Amino acid sequence: MSSGSDAILERMMALHPKVIDLTLDRVWRLLDAVGNPQDNLPPVIHIAGTNGKGSTQAMIRAGLEGAGHSVHAYTSPHLARFHERIRLAGELISEDHLTEVLDECYVANGPDPITYFEITTVAALLAFSRIRADFTLLEVGLGGRLDATNVIEPQMTVITPVSIDHEAFLGNTLAKIAGEKAGIIKRGVPCVVGPQHEEALDVIEERVAKLGAPLLAHGQHWHAFEERGRLIFQDDHGLLDLPLPALPGAHQIQNAGAALAVLRHLDLGPAAYEAAMKNVVWPARMQRLKSGPLADAASGPLWLDGGHNPAAGQAIADVLRPQAGRVHLICGMLNTKDVRGYMVPLAEVAASLHAVSIPGETATLSAADTATAARDVGMEAFEAESVEDALKKLATDHPEAPVLICGSLYLAGEVLRQNG
Repeated sequence: MSSGSDAILERMMALHPKVIDLTLDRVWRLLDAVGNPQDNLPPVIHIAGTNGKGSTQAMIRAGLEGAGHSVHAYTSPHLARFHERIRLAGELISEDHLTEVLDECYVANGPDPITYFEITTVAALLAFSRIRADFTLLEVGLGGRLDATNVIEPQMTVITPVSIDHEAFLGNTLAKIAGEKAGIIKRGVPCVVGPQHEEALDVIEERVAKLGAPLLAHGQHWHAFEERGRLIFQDDHGLLDLPLPALPGAHQIQNAGAALAVLRHLDLGPAAYEAAMKNVVWPARMQRLKSGPLADAASGPLWLDGGHNPAAGQAIADVLRPQAGRVHLICGMLNTKDVRGYMVPLAEVAASLHAVSIPGETATLSAADTATAARDVGMEAFEAESVEDALKKLATDHPEAPVLICGSLYLAGEVLRQNG
């Protein structure tokens, strides 16, 4: 059913400039029109990177809340409902509150061009500025330097692993992309850096040095690894022996390390570090679907992941490796992504792939093209009309086999809506 916020969000789409030029001018103009809420936020932790931003933010939030703090959080894109993007003092924004701030921003902007992400980011900052909290967690939407969130003076910045993605906007080399991500680094503000390719790290270190920002880099100032089923974190303050993060996958160890580096710098204590690992929840990151119509249609374990670039494909393959040759994929992707790069590592571990088009997405890769791409990298691939159809066929042909739905956050959102 359509809501008031849905109607306003639809109107906002019409304000979109005809040509996308990454600039902060439109954001500054609107922020000024609504009273500069960016100047009245609780202390901000600003997070950029290609992979792991959302998971890292979720662990930081779990840790802060475990230490008794209230936290605003902003993330994108949403999966099932726009409200997921804005969390006020721990709770998802209400429909009434969301409608109110969206409408206020829409009226203040008038007919001037502004992107959907820019105007909704201003709405989030407006909501954050009016409710008391101890911290604000801001996740970058695209890049960093010219991202709509890069209008604040943070207490800390975080850069998760950088890889090739969004080349049309950020550049076609790791150095160029890292330069855009490093645009969130501010003078004198501590920066936590996750594992990076040398090319990306060089750019980040140069920026940190230029701005005199204290650096807390993986492999230099902190280390995180798994040992005997526990997470071991080590930095200048000593060693932490913690449960593994509740989010599965070896790649989450380093995301956990970045989150712990933030929490340690804030000196939040053992309760925070433990909570960051045990209490973290982040949908569509190797999420087990245990109930709902789609889970009922599956005859074996059903998992969901929204990763969509080559680094995500590798991370998923690493998680699936112990079950190599047993797991069947249901995959839908956007035609803007490096499909081959995503699928190559998965070809080593998947039993088969059922390709679907993503409902309602104009940029979806067709099921036929997705299946062709899978065959090109050596996978046995089939086309399916829908996720549900693929699940029913797999339940008949491969009873009780594990299934992973993957390839896009947009597909993940559709699955979560269908699975209700």
